[in-house]
Amino acid sequence: METADTCRQAAIDAIADVEPPRLQAIVERVLDGASMVPGGLTLESAAAVGGDAHEQALTHAAGVQLIYEGLNLTRQLAQAEPWTEATGDTDADLEILAADILVARGFYLLARTEAADTAVRTVQAFGRAQTEREELADEPDPSEADLAAIDATLERDVLDLAVDAGVAATDEPPATHVQTLAEEIGQELTPGFPPLETYHDRLQTVSSEPSLEELPTDAATSATDS
Repeated sequence: METADTCRQAAIDAIADVEPPRLQAIVERVLDGASMVPGGLTLESAAAVGGDAHEQALTHAAGVQLIYEGLNLTRQLAQAEPWTEATGDTDADLEILAADILVARGFYLLARTEAADTAVRTVQAFGRAQTEREELADEPDPSEADLAAIDATLERDVLDLAVDAGVAATDEPPATHVQTLAEEIGQELTPGFPPLETYHDRLQTVSSEPSLEELPTDAATSATDS
């Protein structure tokens, strides 16, 4: 899928200077196997409000994707705790560093944009959610459904970040129908994103649908009249 490939390449290009090579390989491996839903929604959010600054939108898409991948990797490591097994060949320490680099580089790409505050809130909410999850996991017979629900708050928050980051690449107000789609997708998710093509038709419909701000005044009025 072209959008997924474009987002993936933009994210990989954004971390091309990471060293040493072993750490670079870990970061690229994370991105190679990643779903591009966060980056793809960022681009569609920009397109939905008529954004024509494609290069800027792509930079924002890479930033959102990197933040998500870093937090997702952090979540995986926190729950698997690979460093507790003294096998001598684990990449756990480098993976922790890779997670930090992904988040930091994502922040760099979104710095000085109107999405920066949302990015900060996303990371803060992730920390609170994982603390809550850890406390629940320590209880006798914790509910797997409840644990998964806590984990999935990351995906929902990242979808919100994607919408904000896409709009931040334009000079237009956010499109309500894009926000609605992000909420709908968020309610469907368990932890982790499916491949971007899962939402291809819905995203394409949203990006081509005019927002109320773009409709003629009489059309906008009739759309909201009951």
